Amino acid sequence: MLAKSFGEFFRLKRIKLGYTLRSFCTQFGYDPGNISRLERSVAIPSLDNEILSGYSRALQIKQDSEEQVLFYDLAHSAKGQIPNDIRNNKQVSTMLPAFFRTVRNKQLNEEKLKKLMELLENA
Repeated sequence: MLAKSFGEFFRLKRIKLGYTLRSFCTQFGYDPGNISRLERSVAIPSLDNEILSGYSRALQIKQDSEEQVLFYDLAHSAKGQIPNDIRNNKQVSTMLPAFFRTVRNKQLNEEKLKKLMELLENA
């Protein structure tokens, strides 16, 4: 599943589990209006760990999995924030200004962006 946003990820995961919006909300005690707004990216997700963990459990996302990392990264991205694990990694955070300059000054195609991400991952 390659979602471009938190909301899209949430919706695709819920549907893959076989839930309608209403059945998901009834099962897990969420407000259908709020979840609908999240899924349509009208509402920005909370970064509160308890709330994200609740969503993660409801969507059957395995703890410490790549899928969970993506879920949290998409939530931070929706808020325009850098995830704490990246922000707190001194080696990676020293590379972020160069990354931002590169992205701002050049339109990176998908291949170049993947290479840049690999460099950051291997740092």
